[in-house]
Amino acid sequence: MKRTLLVIDMLNDFCSEEGVLALNSQGLIYAEPIIPLVKEKILEAIKEDWQLIFISDNHEPDDEEFKRFPLHCVKGTDGAKIIEELTALLPPDKEVHYLTKQRYSSFYNTNLDELLAGVEEVHVVGVCTNICVLYTVEELCNRDMNVTVYREGVASFDEAAHDFALNQMETVLGARVV
Repeated sequence: MKRTLLVIDMLNDFCSEEGVLALNSQGLIYAEPIIPLVKEKILEAIKEDWQLIFISDNHEPDDEEFKRFPLHCVKGTDGAKIIEELTALLPPDKEVHYLTKQRYSSFYNTNLDELLAGVEEVHVVGVCTNICVLYTVEELCNRDMNVTVYREGVASFDEAAHDFALNQMETVLGARVV
């Protein structure tokens, strides 16, 4: 069975202390608690020889999104880089795909469809649950993919929106939330 792990937006601007969008309303790094499970899933994907895809928010400085959110994940900045705790896990001989995106969905203006050709299961971890994770899972489910989202492997700076998104993924979209 061909499986893929999507690691969505585990980037410095969302996941590190210096990150522009890393803090929740309590001033805590909201992604910090999910990093151990994300690491576990990456190691599992490597061991089981799953396809591994890192998807990264990546914007031009004048992107329209900055009318809604602060400047973040700008091309070429440290904020747009995958956190080191994850890249340090990758063996040099493992084929890894890296996609950059400019919108919430990981499908918009990317070759994700091509990479998922023939894949039977897609597993999802990352941030933000109610934004990029939700809109990517929505498109996966609309393509009739078998999708598993790890409850302890996704996070958002907005806890109520996080819970709502997980519920929508499970009850409306038909994703398996474990």
